[in-house]
Amino acid sequence: MTGCRTVLVVVPTMTAGTRLFDLVPLLEADHRVQLVFTVPRSTESWHGVDEYVSAQGGLVVPWHQATRHTWDLVLCASHRHLADLYGRILLVSHGAGTLKSVQYSRKANGATQPTTGLDRELLTFRGRVLPAALALATEAELDALRTLCPEAVPQAFVAGDICWDRMRSSLPMRPLYRRALGIDHDDLLVTVSSTWSADSAFGKLPGLCQRLLDERPSRRVRVAAVLHPNVWAVHGSRQVRGWLSESLRHGLLLIPPDEGWRATVVASDWVIGDHGSTTLYAASAGCPVSVATRSPDTIRPGSPADVLRQHAPGLNPGLPLLPQAAAAEARQPSLRRTVTELVTSRPGGASEALRSRMYRLLDLPEPGGRAAVTAVPDPAPIAA
Repeated sequence: MTGCRTVLVVVPTMTAGTRLFDLVPLLEADHRVQLVFTVPRSTESWHGVDEYVSAQGGLVVPWHQATRHTWDLVLCASHRHLADLYGRILLVSHGAGTLKSVQYSRKANGATQPTTGLDRELLTFRGRVLPAALALATEAELDALRTLCPEAVPQAFVAGDICWDRMRSSLPMRPLYRRALGIDHDDLLVTVSSTWSADSAFGKLPGLCQRLLDERPSRRVRVAAVLHPNVWAVHGSRQVRGWLSESLRHGLLLIPPDEGWRATVVASDWVIGDHGSTTLYAASAGCPVSVATRSPDTIRPGSPADVLRQHAPGLNPGLPLLPQAAAAEARQPSLRRTVTELVTSRPGGASEALRSRMYRLLDLPEPGGRAAVTAVPDPAPIAA
């Protein structure tokens, strides 16, 4: 088609992909736009990403072709490979906020300065700011950028958080999500959420799901597990199912890594998490939250996860677990207000802000009408 713009969606990890596929619907209905996808090839390639991207049904181009072509727009949700790409880059965060919660990046090789996600070494290359547009979730992130990488401030804009917006728009779907999970109206759904690290809930308390299942006074208590996509990528789906095989036999609802976690959180009555983004999203969506792990040496002071653990009740593994839901329920209203401020400064506005900026980068008039904020899909647990 004459005048068609080409947009490259760069998916180095499933985590980045799940965020970018929130942005794709803002463009893909436009006949003036062709979206294509690519999976980077490097020494740090992740198992399962090719299959994940192929399953989305988009046109996939090989990495060597993607790095030789100049694109009208490049969508990224990771700092990886930005310097290898040609075109106007829109960079978004792949988790809750841009200011990372982990004290030091695992790629830093002995770095002595905490990483934030807005550092100069991540956003620039040979004196050049890499993203043409840098989407931030909060005003606090923009303030931090002014100190950490002031040369990137002209490219930055506060868009809010499209993942949070979709979860908020999904709240009326809670009864439908519970039905999809097989949860009755009077059932208590407890979701265990774990990020990917030795300090995560799954790393520190691998038997947590089974303990919850063993404590159930009746079948009216159900347990779900949401594990970071990198847990699946590093260990493999067979191993993950093997580690949780006993729990699966006892009715554990194991949520796949690509989609379903947001709907499960919306459906939950209590989330037990760690310093990962899922716990922050759960708290800001209004779900009672307890923190299963406390890792002062690995969490950056003042980060979103640090604030969360200061305000959310901690889980005491030495006591019966289910009675501890009451403390999370009591703390929920104040926790929700505190955490939401860390997740977004533009509640409900991310789709509009992101679509507007993408069309500016494409040099195309923006379509009429508001950018839709759609509910997330039904959850579909993995069969035992």
